[in-house]
Amino acid sequence: MPPAYRAVFAEWSLPVFLTGTLIVLGAVYARGWFFLRKTRRAQFSPWRLGSFMAGLCVIWVAIASPLDGFADALLSAHMVEHLLLMSFAPPLLLLGHPVVPLLRGIPRGLTVHLLGPLIRVKKLRYVAHLLITPLMAWSAMNLVFLGWHVPRAYDFALEHEPWHQFEHLCLFGTSILFWWPVIRPWPTRDKYAGWLLLLYLVMADIVNTLLSAFLAFCDRPVYPYYLRGPSSFNLSALSDQRAGAVVMWVVGSLVFLVPAVVLTMRLLQRGEQGEIQSH
Repeated sequence: MPPAYRAVFAEWSLPVFLTGTLIVLGAVYARGWFFLRKTRRAQFSPWRLGSFMAGLCVIWVAIASPLDGFADALLSAHMVEHLLLMSFAPPLLLLGHPVVPLLRGIPRGLTVHLLGPLIRVKKLRYVAHLLITPLMAWSAMNLVFLGWHVPRAYDFALEHEPWHQFEHLCLFGTSILFWWPVIRPWPTRDKYAGWLLLLYLVMADIVNTLLSAFLAFCDRPVYPYYLRGPSSFNLSALSDQRAGAVVMWVVGSLVFLVPAVVLTMRLLQRGEQGEIQSH
């Protein structure tokens, strides 16, 4: 193993608090899932449980594994980290229909006396509903995504670890909002027109493509952070930037376009069925 890689693994230590938090979340969800499976067996199949647990594992790999150490030194690794937090963990978690299992998994006294009164506050429910509307969710995710890739903000986060963690929280949180209207985890009732969600996904891909193309075709390193010391990975800052841009462009686009294609096929099938029924 090259010395640079050994150094990253040597400096890595298990983040106990984050790891413990993810384990507790997994245990709470599993407890609620088992309760709900008694009465909603078809709705809470084993793959729902597996999807939620996989989402937690993706979060751990992104920000608790040695990948986080590589992300501090390589833009390309940082882009992989962001993709995991924004494009893989949120959909996996939401496919597990997490709201009710998490509430059922929490001790009943805590739910009744603390969470219950909060959930019944109309203003909080209104704000929560507003945040997952397509316009708000799309705007929040893409503005945060672009904002944290502004060179000054990007470098500032890498130079100050608390802000780096806050960046991760922003990216992950707004991505949860973004994927909510697409996946509509139970008991979400809002159902948006298929063409609207198709536009929703395609426009997000355009934003991702524009940023990726800028980073890929720029003739100089955009982020000064990666120029402040010699690279230990035998990779120039510009080559690293282009590699990260390609990862973000190709994988990021697939994450948006694959659901868009599936949605398009469903819309076409509905159109054909409608024509058949009209005849």
